[in-house]
Amino acid sequence: MIKVLFDLKKEYYFNSLMPLYEVMKDDSKYDIQFYVGKDEKRFLGIFLLPQRKQIEERLIKMGIKITDKTNGFDLVISGDVLKNPKNYGDVVRVHLDHGVGTKTLRIRNIQKQKNYHYHVFLEGQYWLDYIKSLGWENLADFYLTGLPKLDPLFWEGYYDNAALTKKLGINPNKKTVLFAPSYKPSCISYVQSCITDLLPEYNLIIKLHPYSWGGKYASHSQHKFYEKLAKKHSDVFLIEKKDYDIYPYLFLADTLISDTSSVINEFLALGKHGIIYVLPESKLKHSDGMESVSIDPKDWLDGAFPKMFKPEDLLPAVKSALNPTQKMVTKLIEYRNYFFTGLDGKSTQRVKAKIDEIMKEK
Repeated sequence: MIKVLFDLKKEYYFNSLMPLYEVMKDDSKYDIQFYVGKDEKRFLGIFLLPQRKQIEERLIKMGIKITDKTNGFDLVISGDVLKNPKNYGDVVRVHLDHGVGTKTLRIRNIQKQKNYHYHVFLEGQYWLDYIKSLGWENLADFYLTGLPKLDPLFWEGYYDNAALTKKLGINPNKKTVLFAPSYKPSCISYVQSCITDLLPEYNLIIKLHPYSWGGKYASHSQHKFYEKLAKKHSDVFLIEKKDYDIYPYLFLADTLISDTSSVINEFLALGKHGIIYVLPESKLKHSDGMESVSIDPKDWLDGAFPKMFKPEDLLPAVKSALNPTQKMVTKLIEYRNYFFTGLDGKSTQRVKAKIDEIMKEK
């Protein structure tokens, strides 16, 4: 029996782990448990409150076995590098990134733990090429399999747009715009002045990053404005903070507005045209001087996704995304084929097959 630990540092990482867990739990050679991180939120602007107990309770209701130990396992699977990796012992480490965007943190974190070996699964050729451009291709074992996280988007019937439209109370006769900004850097404050320009012509769904609610990494003001907006307008639909899964809303939306968030690439995977808000501070650097994003936002998906540089660009960008030219469609297909491999709903099987092989060799 192979003892497996799924390391859930943040609850919203669950989507990156869930498809693989569902497949592995049916394989009798694997004994699976979950370890949950603190996933803190800020209270009264001062106190950090761990959410571990509540998350564990939700997982237990799903039939998932929970552990408070990180050692004694043969294999650990995570949505990021491990926090305090030495506490996990001599174990096979599998890295399934929780985001598929352009933020360099995913590879920077692996480089910072270069004394700990990871098996890293990538969604497509672009990230492998970027890693090679840094000269970091030997930091880990990298595999071009596609990511299990994306699989549900390609499972027929998994998402039900009609049911979600009815649940939210959305007008099915109008196009739906999804606003899903990152928490830092974020276009939240820039878009505030113009977001109601979309009304009443479009349905507006607002899905904030989990950190925009917690107060630890971003101000509570990020959610308070949109809570007031949703109460005021019947065609504004703010997704509750407890609903961390954005995929049903990506699947439903006709177009998307975001900034540096990985949802941009996830929307690309669906073959739909989104809108990128190019922030003045988008090219931030990490403390070691490394760029925070691998592509300058003004060049990201250029020619396929319209760009916003100021709030006044909102309506023209939405109209362009909803009515793409043939040239835009062609560019989108080119980007999609480069950024992703195997968008067939079967990445989980490819990842598991490779894990089976790794564990057999070990």
